[in-house]
Amino acid sequence: MTRPTIHASAVVLGTIGILVRGASAAGKSSFCDRLVEASRNKGHYAAWVADDRVLLSSAQGRVIAVPPPRLAGKLEVRGLGIIETAYAREAVMDLVVDLQPLSGIERLPDTELTSEYLENISLPVCRLAENRFDEGIRRLRWVTRRLFPKCPDYF
Repeated sequence: MTRPTIHASAVVLGTIGILVRGASAAGKSSFCDRLVEASRNKGHYAAWVADDRVLLSSAQGRVIAVPPPRLAGKLEVRGLGIIETAYAREAVMDLVVDLQPLSGIERLPDTELTSEYLENISLPVCRLAENRFDEGIRRLRWVTRRLFPKCPDYF
């Protein structure tokens, strides 16, 4: 039996795996592309894991993301089509980013993060406004500084 995929993209930046979810046209691919480029521009390892569809599993208490075999190494670039790219065959996911309409993002939330169980493992969830890339990267940078204080700023 084939495991179902989820509608998301996944990247690894340095030692941090990020799963980005959102509706169609929310900017998942564009946001991930900006994260990967920003991390590489700072001299850090960064790679795509999967674009648009992701397979999740668990191992040793960690959530593992892999690309579906037929989509491995493929990215959709709106207006250009499907392109081939280098990719990580799998990565541990440490954080979930949910891209949502701006109207659904509280300006001063009681807590900046929530958590959610994926594959029976709790992961922090950060909600960011869809298609607002600079603002999203800025906020995500502050979130990762708090969650992973021993890691450098990867992006």
